[in-house]
Amino acid sequence: MWQRWFRVAGRFVQFGWFCLSTLWDFWWSVRPLEKAAGRRDYRARAEWSNRHARRLARVLRLKVESAGAPPPAQIYCANHLGYLDIVTLVAVSPMVFVSKAEVRDWPVVGWLTQCAGTIYLQRERKGDLLEVARQFDPVIEAGIPVVIFLEGTSSGGDDVLPFRPSLLAPAVAAGWKVAPVGLDYGVSDGTVAADVAYWGEMTFGPHFVNLLGKRSLRGRVAFGAARETGPDRKQLAAVLREEVVALRAKA
Repeated sequence: MWQRWFRVAGRFVQFGWFCLSTLWDFWWSVRPLEKAAGRRDYRARAEWSNRHARRLARVLRLKVESAGAPPPAQIYCANHLGYLDIVTLVAVSPMVFVSKAEVRDWPVVGWLTQCAGTIYLQRERKGDLLEVARQFDPVIEAGIPVVIFLEGTSSGGDDVLPFRPSLLAPAVAAGWKVAPVGLDYGVSDGTVAADVAYWGEMTFGPHFVNLLGKRSLRGRVAFGAARETGPDRKQLAAVLREEVVALRAKA
């Protein structure tokens, strides 16, 4: 037991240094570029988050494995197990995420996601979807894929929930290509549903402390092929879910 708490304490100190140094790097490497350009630089933000996600993975003892290369698509559609998905995905390649709005107000994590260029969605407000869709454009123009979690919530990872087609509307309207992405995890001690996934009635603080105590974690990202959207987003959502399920089954 004492070994676990020793790991937690040591990694918490490492995480604190990670947060300070990461935010410092943002203000010195990204903000000057944005001030000179007079706008957000989504490529610089995505590359910044890619660089530091690899650092955070080392702090968490998270080994990230990638199956296939990131496809040439504007929208990546992934299953969702929790906040660790963002670290796992962006450690592979620069990306920008659509996230629930309340993440913006989380201590420390909210700051980091804002710096990464995250697009926030208030799911209970249908009109907010139109505003979110407009925010896709500058990210796509910068050549950075946008990651959307079409399940609409996180799960324990035993199955992939039905995909909701509403967030596919911008891709269908603009003719952007989409690609399925399958995510799954392994943990040295415990289970994915109880110790890695962040879902149900879990709260961030206790979950994160427990995660810091794990000896090692494994995250696997499997990329599928890019495809045209077609006119029917409901059909597209169903096809993408099937492809994500198949990608995870190959783990």
